[in-house]
Amino acid sequence: MNSSSNQSLTPGFFKALYQANPDPWNFKTSAYEAQKYAATIAALVKPRYRSAFEIGGSIGILTEQLADRCEAILSIDVSDIAQSQAIQRCQHLPQVRFQLMCVPEAFPSEQFDLVVLSEVGYYWCPQDLSKAQQQILDHLEPKGHLLLVHWIVDAEVLPLTGDQVHESFLSLPDLRHLGGDRTEQYRLDLFERV
Repeated sequence: MNSSSNQSLTPGFFKALYQANPDPWNFKTSAYEAQKYAATIAALVKPRYRSAFEIGGSIGILTEQLADRCEAILSIDVSDIAQSQAIQRCQHLPQVRFQLMCVPEAFPSEQFDLVVLSEVGYYWCPQDLSKAQQQILDHLEPKGHLLLVHWIVDAEVLPLTGDQVHESFLSLPDLRHLGGDRTEQYRLDLFERV
């Protein structure tokens, strides 16, 4: 684990990022992000999902693409600056709802047949990752899918690496691994709730 592994990054960290730059990871213009989003959508094995939960929707680019495959989607983020952009981007999509929320401090009460955790898990410390995993399992319907996508290049500022996040989900007995992909920069794994 990285040097700061005992604490999750706080909402204040993300607030400062978005205040300095409304698109701090160049989601709108990056060829890497566009390819990763295409692979993320392609990894979904069902043509439609009834109710999806996206943890860390940021400015809504992936949210907008997920909406084409979902009858309903709840997208959360800790940053109101990011989420206001997402709301604007997805205003033509009535099946998309947004909420400011910080997992694992809070979690929606409803059940989902798809949970998407993309580029979020390594911001949690091990204890918060474990809490979030239990919350996800508690709210993922049997036969529901969990899709993980994370950057795997190590960064000192992050509490965990992408690989550590994915390996921790692979060790959970309540999830069956359906498949995955790995590039030089990111890793993708799809699970089914048993």
